[in-house]
Amino acid sequence: MGEVISIREVLREIRQRRERASERETLERAVEVLKDNLRATVGQLALASQADRPELVERIERLIEMARYGLRMLGHPDEQFDPSWLAPK
Repeated sequence: MGEVISIREVLREIRQRRERASERETLERAVEVLKDNLRATVGQLALASQADRPELVERIERLIEMARYGLRMLGHPDEQFDPSWLAPK
C-alpha cells in the first residue's frame, strides 16, 4: 500500500510542476504582450495631438508598471524600466 501512495505523490508532484511551468509560460507571454503594447503606445504618442498626449502618457506609465509587476512575479525583484523594451522586435 505504501508504494501506491508513493506513486500518487510522484504523479501529483509531476502534475504540479507542469502547472507551475504552464503558469510561468503564460506570465512570460503576458509580459511580452505588455511590452508590445508599450511599444505601440509610444509610437502613437509620437503622432498624437497635444490633447491626446496626457492619456497616452498615463497609459505608458500603467503598462510599464504592469510589465515590472509581471517581471517581479517571474523572479526579477529589482526589475526597472529598460529602454530596450521600446526597441522594435
